[in-house]
Amino acid sequence: MFRSSFAVVLTAFGALSMTGASANAAVAGGLVPHRAVYDIELKQASDRSGIEGMRGRMVYEFSGSECAGYTTNFRFVTRIDTGEQVRVTDQQSFTFEDLAKGKFRFETKSFTDDQLDKDVSGAAADENGKVKIELSEPAKRAVELADSRFPAEHMLEVIDNARKGRTFFEARIFDGSEDGDKSYLTTTIVGPERKPVTTESKDKASEALAGTAYWPVSIAYYDEKAVGDVLPIYTQSFKLYENGITQDLTLDYGDFILSGKLTNLEVLGSGDCKPR
Repeated sequence: MFRSSFAVVLTAFGALSMTGASANAAVAGGLVPHRAVYDIELKQASDRSGIEGMRGRMVYEFSGSECAGYTTNFRFVTRIDTGEQVRVTDQQSFTFEDLAKGKFRFETKSFTDDQLDKDVSGAAADENGKVKIELSEPAKRAVELADSRFPAEHMLEVIDNARKGRTFFEARIFDGSEDGDKSYLTTTIVGPERKPVTTESKDKASEALAGTAYWPVSIAYYDEKAVGDVLPIYTQSFKLYENGITQDLTLDYGDFILSGKLTNLEVLGSGDCKPR
């Protein structure tokens, strides 16, 4: 049900509830390394979804820098109530993205009620205008895709376009999700820069960014092989700050919508590129 890209899109999610640190000073030109805990809730579900209730928790650890590469470790556990049964799903993923070399490694494991459902791992690289993938699990095979952005590269592109006032753009993304053998087309919409008002800072998480301008961002993901007038696989929306911090996550899967609230965060460094 949930793709591992749910973790990757949080790459730029930042310090919403820092203690003893300034949110504005957390990032110096890059994405902030951090360990964050999010509480996930079901915001809305249609009858067709078969979901009566859902809640969960996500732990996301992001480290590195633009020059050294970005590493993510992610775990997302959900309890899904269908009215007839309750299932517990557990997603665990690891990725490493080397921006300078155009390389990306990924590994994702999915469990339902402690039983392994899927184990996918491999490596991808930008080569001659293509993305070449070498899968190692569940079976060794090679795949070649059209030129695509990797997740952190795409989020940096979103920030750059927001700064330049570009309100709409498209990109093809490869994130290693699902079976690790296809990319997705995305459309990104960036709203006008907004200055938060006092009433928006109701808790410590929001207080960390009080008075800081942000852009409302929405990114829709599409199956690149779909034809005709198609709906997105899902759409993610959030507030994006110039330093890479985001908050107020919403994931719309069509039949159901999830919301994510940051409940705990530890900043792991500045994200600066330092000489070796």
